Amino acid sequence: MARSTGKQLPPQIVNISSDITVNEGSSVTLMCLAFGRPEPTVTWRHLSGKGQGFVSEDEYLEITGITREQSGEYECSAVNDVAVPDVRKVKVTVNYPPYISNAKNTGASVGQKGILQCEASAVPVAEFQWFKEDTRLANGLEGVRIESKGRLSTLTFFNVSEKDYGNYTCVATNKLGNTNASIILYGRCPVFFAARYSKEEKDEEEEEEEVARWMAGL
Repeated sequence: MARSTGKQLPPQIVNISSDITVNEGSSVTLMCLAFGRPEPTVTWRHLSGKGQGFVSEDEYLEITGITREQSGEYECSAVNDVAVPDVRKVKVTVNYPPYISNAKNTGASVGQKGILQCEASAVPVAEFQWFKEDTRLANGLEGVRIESKGRLSTLTFFNVSEKDYGNYTCVATNKLGNTNASIILYGRCPVFFAARYSKEEKDEEEEEEEVARWMAGL
């Protein structure tokens, strides 16, 4: 290591960890070695979406049981009083299994379009499948379209019929696991009647009551 006597030298990061991908729960060690005279102070910061968070003042940053919230860029700064800091970044990607964050029951009238949505957070991005009871649905068959892009998958009925009503299952899968959610497509009053009520006026409690009434009539 550099001594505090002799010619002054600006801070220079001479070795730093490469970008890394790990599974959630793993332990991670990031390295940032710097040279300079006087000896530079090395600081790690996590550049998260919530701003720059101080992490550690050491050449080695150890993270035990890393979580998905700890993914992102980590910035290493080497500082002494000779020149501007030397700054380098390391990207940490944290893989985790799918988690379905949005899957709401939806009402549609016979003859109208109905859309079921399933949103899942996952790294790597999840692949989606749709089922009705034990039957996997295929895109383009039975008058339905399945579209999946990023974290969102939609199941669209272009002309809803009575046989379309019922319980559907969205399955989200990646290499770390899978999860599923049940979504109901239920019958609702015709458009000319429903038009008297705005979406803002129909809260979740009323929607649950409508689903219950529809299921009771099966």
